[in-house]
Amino acid sequence: MIIKQMRAWRYRKFALIILSIFLTFSNTQLVLANISQSSIFNISQSQLELPIVKSGEIPKFHRVVALANGSAEIIAALGYHNILVGRDIASAISSLRNIPIDNPGHNISTELVISQKPDLILVDDSSSPQTAIALFSKVKLRVEKINNVFSYSAISQKEETISKILSTPKALKMLLKTSNYETKNPAHIQVMFLYLRGTAAVYLMGGKGSGADSLIEQCGDIDVGAKILNSPFTPITSEAIAAANPQVFLLMTKGLESVGGIGGLQKLPGIAQTTAGIKGKVVTVDDSTLLSFGPRTYSLLKRLCLAIAKVGQK
Repeated sequence: MIIKQMRAWRYRKFALIILSIFLTFSNTQLVLANISQSSIFNISQSQLELPIVKSGEIPKFHRVVALANGSAEIIAALGYHNILVGRDIASAISSLRNIPIDNPGHNISTELVISQKPDLILVDDSSSPQTAIALFSKVKLRVEKINNVFSYSAISQKEETISKILSTPKALKMLLKTSNYETKNPAHIQVMFLYLRGTAAVYLMGGKGSGADSLIEQCGDIDVGAKILNSPFTPITSEAIAAANPQVFLLMTKGLESVGGIGGLQKLPGIAQTTAGIKGKVVTVDDSTLLSFGPRTYSLLKRLCLAIAKVGQK
């Protein structure tokens, strides 16, 4: 009797092992199927146009270090590429590649900036360290601070501020005429922005004020993160992502790469429980462009809205 019970137990154990292997194989196949059926749309920096105007005005300054986020792009768009002697890391357009980056790693190189003998340095709240900015003032370099911009609607204010500092009102008027693109997606697709830096174990959900919310809303779509999160960025939780259940995830290009692509994304908490995660529906945008809010944002918006519509409706 005991021998029969032992044999029965062994058979049950063997059956459970076989079942476990089968389920594991099935789940793996399901994940692989989702990856193969994923819909990823990438918007690269080379696809975005920088409008450039020529007003014939002579700017007030002639050697400018533009450290404020995206400010070098605005100066180039106003037609004054030739006055730039240093730039911020976010102004990554190809026409500026010969202009030195003065804040590699987002930290200002004081020695480099001073060696460039600028007659104007543009900074904002994200410019750091503060000791570097204080040193510039101490050595009698002209420093102008402009406001950070984290919304689509405030781009023109940023352009106006820089134009006023340069005393180029005609150039501003011409630039603003190129900056009037608007589009709406009738489908009202539910989107969530994720800020990911897998190499640094940074996994954040975009909420109200992330900057991406203004772009998503400008497309006529719904930022589901902004609907449930009052702060710009919040650590990822399974509960929040599953509750939001986006149809499309919006990421920076290097952010997706940092977690190992779509397969790595699906392994993050809650992602595989969402429509976007299950179907691998992702739109990625060049890291230096998505939240730069400058002259190229209008070109970006056109492509972003079309990308969200294309990926979300598949």
